Amino acid sequence: MQTELSKKLGVEHAIFGFTPFPAVAAAISRAGGFGVLGAVRYTAPDELARDLDWMQEHVDGKPYGLDVVMPAKKVEGVSEADVEAMIPETHRQFVRDTLAKHGVPELAEGEASGWRITGWMEQVARSQLDVAFDYPIKLLANALGSPPADVIRRAHDHDVLVAALAGSARHARKHADAGIDIVVAQGYEAGGHTGEIASMVLTPEAVEAVAPLPVLAAGGIGSGQQIAAALALGAQGVWLGSLWLTTTEADLHSPALTRKLLAAGSGDTVRSRALTGKPARQLRTEWTDAWDDPQGPGTLPMPLQGLLVAEAVSRIQKHEVQELLGTPVGQIVGRMNSERSVQAVFDDLTRGFERAVDRVIRIAERGSQS
Repeated sequence: MQTELSKKLGVEHAIFGFTPFPAVAAAISRAGGFGVLGAVRYTAPDELARDLDWMQEHVDGKPYGLDVVMPAKKVEGVSEADVEAMIPETHRQFVRDTLAKHGVPELAEGEASGWRITGWMEQVARSQLDVAFDYPIKLLANALGSPPADVIRRAHDHDVLVAALAGSARHARKHADAGIDIVVAQGYEAGGHTGEIASMVLTPEAVEAVAPLPVLAAGGIGSGQQIAAALALGAQGVWLGSLWLTTTEADLHSPALTRKLLAAGSGDTVRSRALTGKPARQLRTEWTDAWDDPQGPGTLPMPLQGLLVAEAVSRIQKHEVQELLGTPVGQIVGRMNSERSVQAVFDDLTRGFERAVDRVIRIAERGSQS
């Protein structure tokens, strides 16, 4: 599974694995892919530095990258407290009422509310980059599209390639014009923030739109056969995220959530604004249903929604409230029906890829003989 891009980055397989878990990212790189650590959960620079230190010791010298979440336009002088003050009391009361309806216990006195989605904030994302560029990362990806121009320049000064996620050919062209190096064409099937165009349509459109820039196909990919299809559509690799959530190296801190993922089918996800305020595919739960109910107050725009529900999500996860418990995940969840190591997943992907390529070769040979 080698392409021009994978050779450029020095990886055996053109499989880019996005994950919030350092152990998973390191295992992806060791298995011959390219591990990409998601930074949005890190609110303090020393926490990110700690985990990058750990990765340096566990990637066996293989390359890896970092994924941040930051808007293209720079925003100055806005603090988290300023944003918190914009959240209406009606929405806060809706959260309290929904949690009370399902009997969700409070956190213990003095207990932190868990991670908060603050990586989108200018100062947080930039502090993450201050840490990241002290490490030999080979790729910087931005989940919200092209990062600010000065960030792209800074990455290139460190010989770091820049990737940006796109949900349409128009977005892909904007990223190319901004000077990024790789477009990640993320289809509707993907977990997390995603657009409305399916991968089978989006991938070739993006490839044509930004040629000769390399494109990675993302969304709904979880088998070697699908990887072969992505390469046939012109992609130079695939970007996989959801597939790693049920690996043995993943640390979801919730056996109940792992069981829900293993039991879910491809139709058990929903594209909802409940988590961050932007459309994000996730497990459908009574929590997402409550926010999507037209009788409710509706979700707030990003980043208000993420700050509003942060403590509630922590309480739901800590107490494993089954009917509310969910996570961002793509439609590929229907294939995630057993816990396996990252290496076992890679073995399955490579075998499936070989079978798919052999099948196409046989078809082509029969056609040439007729």
